Amino acid sequence: MRRLKRLRRPKRRQELWLGLLGVLLAFGICEAVGRAGVVRRSYLPPASEVLARAVELGGDSAFMDGVGATLKAWALGLGLSVAIAVPLGLLLGSVPLVDSAVRVIVEFLRPLPSVALIPLVSLLLGTGLETEVTLITYACVWPVLFNTIYGLGETDPLAKDTLRAFGFGRLSVLLRVELPGTAPFIAAGVRISAAVALILAVATELLSGFGEGLGIFIAQAGLATDGTRDVLAGVVWAGVLGLVINGVLVWGERRLFPWTPERRAERAAVVRP
Repeated sequence: MRRLKRLRRPKRRQELWLGLLGVLLAFGICEAVGRAGVVRRSYLPPASEVLARAVELGGDSAFMDGVGATLKAWALGLGLSVAIAVPLGLLLGSVPLVDSAVRVIVEFLRPLPSVALIPLVSLLLGTGLETEVTLITYACVWPVLFNTIYGLGETDPLAKDTLRAFGFGRLSVLLRVELPGTAPFIAAGVRISAAVALILAVATELLSGFGEGLGIFIAQAGLATDGTRDVLAGVVWAGVLGLVINGVLVWGERRLFPWTPERRAERAAVVRP
């Protein structure tokens, strides 16, 4: 195991350096365009000024309270979507009759954009955290739900038949085979939904214009006479939050599900001479 970890490190270092190179290249291009006067500074400030402002905002307690409010809505909406989608996905994936009965309703609701529902949900629930969490939950249910259903269909039928042959009931098969086999798919759905939840949290605040949060900060900065730098600094914060969240979830997937084919393929590729 130690040898495997040592062999993995050069590849991960290479990926890290390539990612850092891409970030520096993008930063340099934005800096050069901003300072060359190709675009007016009031429309596109140099990247260094935007980054400096983003760092400065990290010490602003009012701004950080807004970021905390956005993350609170993100966490509540994502948690509720997982709590709804996983049991529902297990039910639809396990009982074909129920799946057939509700499939038309699911396919009707799934394409509806959450952002388009902001006026209706605001009218029903008013302004506040409830509206934001409701929209996030609605948008995030679908990736987790369909990944759960798909994961159930990909579980090993031989393992299920073996347990049934030894007298294990439906619940035991679900807990011992189907749920562990489906867990990596659920985790992938959660990772997708985490990005969607952050987008919805910021977009709902931005478009609705109520409450507090990162989206409210960006919206208010956009109305200011010289607020482009603050707008871009807020966007930088949104991007950093998304990057950190995705990195944590990817790390968690690798730690929790080492038995997945992708992880086994990685190990085989590393140890192969």
